[in-house]
Amino acid sequence: MTNIAENYKKIRQTIDSTAEKVGRNPADIKLMAVSKFHTVDEIRMAIKAGATLFGENRVQEALKKFPELLKENKNIELELIGQLQSNKVKQIVPYVSCIQSVDRIKLLQEIQKRSSAINQTVKVLFEVHTGEESKSGFTNQELLEEAIEASKNMSHIIPCGFMTMAPFTTDKNIIRDSFKHLKTLSIELQQKYPELDLHELSMGMSNDFQIAIEEGSTLVRIGTALFGSRNYSQ
Repeated sequence: MTNIAENYKKIRQTIDSTAEKVGRNPADIKLMAVSKFHTVDEIRMAIKAGATLFGENRVQEALKKFPELLKENKNIELELIGQLQSNKVKQIVPYVSCIQSVDRIKLLQEIQKRSSAINQTVKVLFEVHTGEESKSGFTNQELLEEAIEASKNMSHIIPCGFMTMAPFTTDKNIIRDSFKHLKTLSIELQQKYPELDLHELSMGMSNDFQIAIEEGSTLVRIGTALFGSRNYSQ
């Protein structure tokens, strides 16, 4: 069986040492445990190891696992990191603190509608397409800025920053360029919208999180390196 506690400790140590190497404060980098295709028991092991932030890709799977876990553990948070259909927003909003995969204004509007209906605020990250292999996210900066502008007038949405997925490649230069692009864009947009706190940069997964930290990531999304290979029967 995968030693989740040992893996969690090693990943956190790698995050800390990578941050220190480039002159960053390790405390500024969050470790998200991506629990897609992993069991409730495995998630409980991760919680016992110290994990407090979890990410799920699919609404249906998240709803099977997290309502009870969130009741049991008041200190944990769930964030949605996968593509979200507008008709699933109502189901997931009560359980998430953040939706990282906002890629269109229509989705923002639905999150606002559903979160206001239950008087709950939801953080959002704007997903940005930064590589050829990425299938989702804003590809047009003008549309991205329109979405940021729209979010400013939504009472139950807190825009917090940006998310991206690097291209699926072994070429580290291509991966690094993807993260550099998002960092540069985030600086530009933070300067353009100083009234918003857009500091969060969700970038980096099991195979590239060290590069992401070197390029400014504030949140890394770790699944396989923490939980081991996925159980696709879940």
